[in-house]
Amino acid sequence: MTLTETILAAHAGRDRVSPGDNIWIDVDTLMTHDVCGPPTIEIFKREFGDTARVWDPERLVILPDHYIFTEDPHARRNIEYLRAFAAERELAHYYDVGTSRYKGVCHVALAEEGFNLPGTTLFGTDSHTCTSGAFGLFSTGVGNTDAAFIMGTGKIWVRVPETMRFVFEGALPPWLMAKDLILTVIGDIGLDGGTYRALEFDGEAVFDLSMEERMTLTNMAIEAGGKNGIIAADEKTEAFVRARTDRPYTVVRPQGDARFVHEKIYDVSQMEPVVAKPHRPDNRAAVSEVEGTRLDRAYIGSCTGGKFEDFVAAARILEGNRVAVDTFVVPASTEVSRRLREEGLPPAGATTSGGTADGGTADGDPANGEKSLWQIFLDAGCKMGHASCGACLGGPIDTFGRTHGTEVVISTTNRNFPGRMGSKQSAVYLASPLTVAASALSGVITDPRGVLV
Repeated sequence: MTLTETILAAHAGRDRVSPGDNIWIDVDTLMTHDVCGPPTIEIFKREFGDTARVWDPERLVILPDHYIFTEDPHARRNIEYLRAFAAERELAHYYDVGTSRYKGVCHVALAEEGFNLPGTTLFGTDSHTCTSGAFGLFSTGVGNTDAAFIMGTGKIWVRVPETMRFVFEGALPPWLMAKDLILTVIGDIGLDGGTYRALEFDGEAVFDLSMEERMTLTNMAIEAGGKNGIIAADEKTEAFVRARTDRPYTVVRPQGDARFVHEKIYDVSQMEPVVAKPHRPDNRAAVSEVEGTRLDRAYIGSCTGGKFEDFVAAARILEGNRVAVDTFVVPASTEVSRRLREEGLPPAGATTSGGTADGGTADGDPANGEKSLWQIFLDAGCKMGHASCGACLGGPIDTFGRTHGTEVVISTTNRNFPGRMGSKQSAVYLASPLTVAASALSGVITDPRGVLV
């Protein structure tokens, strides 16, 4: 069995499952946020009773993150609803906005708070819940009704997906990031090429990636229609998890000769930086093909491109320079925001997403006296935002970084459909943080190979 099949079999109490099997499985973790949390809770109360108990309060995680820094009354009402429900049910894992417990984007916070446990099952009311599969677990998005059923029973019915395997061989060149790898895959198989399939990533280049970079790969499995994205857990995975939680878990390995419905091998030494052109994530082009395209703004953020290492990559290019277009920097989490303020650029090749942060001084300067990453972005002329989903989902009119007209944008986000970042008239190019930073400096789409030092 494949890695996905092995995990599902264990949670169904079976020795074996095959693609196409319909099974009931136990759910280890359920996550919801401010957009889908209220309707999920409404369905839960309707079906199980106004005073019904959540199946396991320790396994329900509620992370407001999408529409939170806004005056929109509907968005604010959602937060109030979640706050009241969490208080009524005495939920330990509600991370309220406006408090010291607030975390930021749910997918990044799940990793930071130690909920991504190898070998487990994690469901969330968000399509990018597949991000957590980077930790060797089965993780996928579900609708509000399915989430409400999990909330009441701790179980869900699933059909076992077929598995597609993508192997990246060789040593990753310094101008490539995980974003280039996943955009290449999506460009190859299309928006529906992975529909209801597991996308498994393997190979030397994948296991050389940090955990944050692996999260970028699995995060965008859904852009090809994938049921889940997954990477086998290794020593790097366990080091990350053990530094953040003492919750028990069991690493799961594929059993026997795994069978894949599709398999493709890439030589990363032969790959080059790519973008997804408007208005589809599979509308791939090499950066060299679109180089010189005029831009109005650049955006670095989201669950896909707002992790600490994404900003380290961008800062290496922006340090000592000034951006030529409006450039928005939106950390994915409060932890990332803190580290940007307290840490400087690490030495090239240094690990930045291991067990703990390097730490800084009390006044926010890096411990080594160097300029902080936050200051590097400010000095470059970037506009800094609060930790959140920001403009990735468009949002209310006062959302930070939202497009409002016919802007041409280059962004580290995950989708570029019309209206995704605000205005339906805007055109969004998806790219890696390296490509976005290089392009922000010139005001046109720019190959990072020409500016990396």
